[in-house]
Amino acid sequence: MIEKNVVKTFVEEWLESNDYFLVDVNITSDDRIVVEIDHSDGVWIEDCAALSRFLQEKLGDDLGNYELEVGSAGIGQPFKVPQQYQNHIGKEVEVLTADGKKVQGVLKTVEGEAFTVTVTEKQKVEGKKRPVMVEVDKEFDMNNIKYTKYLLSFK
Repeated sequence: MIEKNVVKTFVEEWLESNDYFLVDVNITSDDRIVVEIDHSDGVWIEDCAALSRFLQEKLGDDLGNYELEVGSAGIGQPFKVPQQYQNHIGKEVEVLTADGKKVQGVLKTVEGEAFTVTVTEKQKVEGKKRPVMVEVDKEFDMNNIKYTKYLLSFK
């Protein structure tokens, strides 16, 4: 049986000489090893193939009946690691808060596990009869939300 931490160690070894970062390693109950990597400029299929060959070489006969799948984290999928937040600064994201409220806005800053999203919302402004749209910064903690994901825009 192949251990997740063994696969993770080999992936991190390959990543040392590349500009990619590890998002996730998962070994499923139906004997699939799924490795997700990401890069600030996107993931190239050639690099996924190179990592796959590297893992096949390192795991050797232990790979046996396992199916190995190496790919990108997937656009539109929830972020799993802080580096994904860093890569999406200045882009539109959706945050699902712990209490189930969705917030959409532009990812402004990331500091450690905290991040700020600039949202546009209606607010009552003194001297105005009607609420007006204003930009407001909302702060979140990566550990206290359900997910954050990049919003695709076809504008």
